Amino acid sequence: MAENKDELVQRAKLAEQAERYDDMAQSMKKVTELGSELSNEERNLLSVAYKNVVGARRSSWRVISSIEQKTEGSEKKQQMAKEYREKVERELRDICHDVLDLLDKFLIPKAGNPESKVFYLKMKGDYYRYLAEVATGDDRNAVVEKSQQSYQEAFDIAKDKMQPTHPIRLGLALNFSVFYYEILNAPDKACQLAKQLPPTHPVRLGLALNYSVFFYEIQSSPDRACQLAKQAFDDAIAELDTLNEDSYKDSTLIMQLLRDNLTLWTSDTAADDQEGGGDTGETGGQ
Repeated sequence: MAENKDELVQRAKLAEQAERYDDMAQSMKKVTELGSELSNEERNLLSVAYKNVVGARRSSWRVISSIEQKTEGSEKKQQMAKEYREKVERELRDICHDVLDLLDKFLIPKAGNPESKVFYLKMKGDYYRYLAEVATGDDRNAVVEKSQQSYQEAFDIAKDKMQPTHPIRLGLALNFSVFYYEILNAPDKACQLAKQLPPTHPVRLGLALNYSVFFYEIQSSPDRACQLAKQAFDDAIAELDTLNEDSYKDSTLIMQLLRDNLTLWTSDTAADDQEGGGDTGETGGQ
C-alpha cells in the first residue's frame, strides 16, 4: 500500500532522528515525486537528507584519495585504493544525479516564490560543484559551467528580491564564494562574494586569511597582504558583539591568525627596511 505525503514526511523525520540519512533521502525523494510544491519544512528535510548522504561520500572520497597518493610504493595497495575510490565516486555521482533530476523535473519548475527558486538553484549549483570535485577533463569543465550558471542565476534573483541578511541569500554567497575559491581557483572573486557575509563569519575571515597569505608568500606583495588582513581584522572587531555562539570559536581563532600574521609581516617589512635579516616566524593559514 502506497504511503501518503504525511506518512512519508513522518518517516523522514524518524529516519533523521535515527541518523539514517539514506532512508530519510528516499522518503523525501518520494514526497518530491508526488509533484506538489514542497513546504519550507519539507524542503529543509530534503536538503538535510541529501546533504548528509552526499557529505558522507565526499568525506570518504577525500580520505581514500589521500591514501591512494600515499601508497605509491606499493602497486597492489594503490590499485586497491583506486578501485575503492572509483566505487565511492560512482555512489557520489548517482546521488548528485538523483538530486539534480528532482530539481529539474519537480522542484525548480514548481518553485512559486523567489525564496524557493533561489534555494533550489543554489542546491543545483552545490550538487554540480560536488560532481566537479571528482570529475576530470571535459566532464569537469561541463559540470563546472553548469554549477556556475546555477549559482549565478540564483545570485541575480537573490540580489533583486531578497534582503542582504536573508539566511538563504547568505548561504548562497557562502557556497558561491567557495565555488570560486576551490573549483575555479579565483580567490579575488571569492573574497568579493564573501563580502556579502557578515565580517565575523568564519568563512569570510578564512578567505581573507588565505588570500592575504597568497599575496605575501606567492605574489611577494606584503603591502597588499597587510592591507587585506588588516581590513578583515578591523571589520570583524567592529562587529565582534554580533558573533553568535556557534561560530565564536572559529571566528576568533582566525582573527588571532590574522593578527599574528600582521605582527609578523610588519616586523619583517621593518627588518627589510633596516636591511635586517632572517625570517621572524612562520605565516599562518588554513
